[in-house]
Formats: sequence, C-alpha cells, structure tokens
Amino acid sequence: MSRIDAATARSLIASDPGVRVLDVRTPGEFASAHIAGAVNLPLDQAGARLRDAVAGVDGRVLLVCQSGVRAERARSALGDAGPAGVAVLDGGMNAWTASGGAVERGRARWALERQVRLVAGSVVLASVVASLWIPAAAAVAALIGAGLAVAALTDTCAMGMLLAKLPYNRAGGVDVEAAIARLRQGPSEAGA
Repeated sequence: MSRIDAATARSLIASDPGVRVLDVRTPGEFASAHIAGAVNLPLDQAGARLRDAVAGVDGRVLLVCQSGVRAERARSALGDAGPAGVAVLDGGMNAWTASGGAVERGRARWALERQVRLVAGSVVLASVVASLWIPAAAAVAALIGAGLAVAALTDTCAMGMLLAKLPYNRAGGVDVEAAIARLRQGPSEAGA
C-alpha cells in the first residue's frame, strides 16, 4: 500500500484508531487546515530524523501534504525504514477536502503551491514590463520559465523550498522532537 485515495484514507482512519497521520507540510499550511489528530513534521525540518520518526511507530502511517508530492518524497526517503503500512494520501489535502473529509481549521494561510504561483507570476510580469525599458530584463522571465519547467520535470521546486523557509510559513514552528514523540504515541495518548 503506497498510495491511497481520500475515501480509502477516511475509511482506514475511522476503522483503525492506531493509524498515525503524518503531515509533512509547513507549519503555516498545517495551521490553516489539517486532518484531526495529524502530527506536523515538515519535510524540510525532518531531514534525516524522518526515518527515526517512523521507525518507532507500531501501526500504519499515512503521509499527507497539500498535493501528494512532498508526501511521496517523504515516502521515498523512508525506503524500507518505515513500518510496512506507510502510505501517501493521493492528491493530499486538496483531495481530502474535495472529497468532503473533515479538517480542523485555524488561521487561513496560502498553500505553498499558491505562493509559488504568486511569486513566479509576479516576477515574470515585472520582468516583461521592465523589458519595455530594459530589454535584458526579459531574461529574468525566461529564467523563471525554465525553473518552472525543471520543477515540473523533476517534481521538485527550488522556489517552493525557499518560500517554505520564510517566517510566514514557519509561524508557530515545529518542535521536531515533540512531533516525533507524539507520532510514536497512540492517538489517544497524544491527546489527538
């Protein structure tokens, strides 16, 4: 079981109270909306600790992000280190909410993908307008376009990784050690 759809995930969570939901989005995205009982351990902060985090989990682990890309990256990083039941929520929180899955909501924040679209679009627009006076400015638009093409081909996004480090996306922060401890506890013991 490596990818499961939102309906299957809801059914799994409802039928197995031992399922751990590990949300690898930024703290800002997590604070905006998350699955009840989920543990936030941002992929960029977990680093090498991701293997340690899931190694001590007895039950199944459902990896969640906004669209499924970061969660799949986390699953790949785990390799064989995680429990046999590690799965990625196919389509991430986008699919979860679209299918009517319940979420705990906090202060609304923009998803990282939306922030990337805003920054990339703004830079392209500004460079095209600037190119009316400074023709070489069009090269900036070309670089952003090339970066977006590389991001699509490699399924990574340098701009997204940089934006994830901004204070806006780190609001509230995550205590990695506390998140790992909570993940290893059963949901009822963790107060989820």
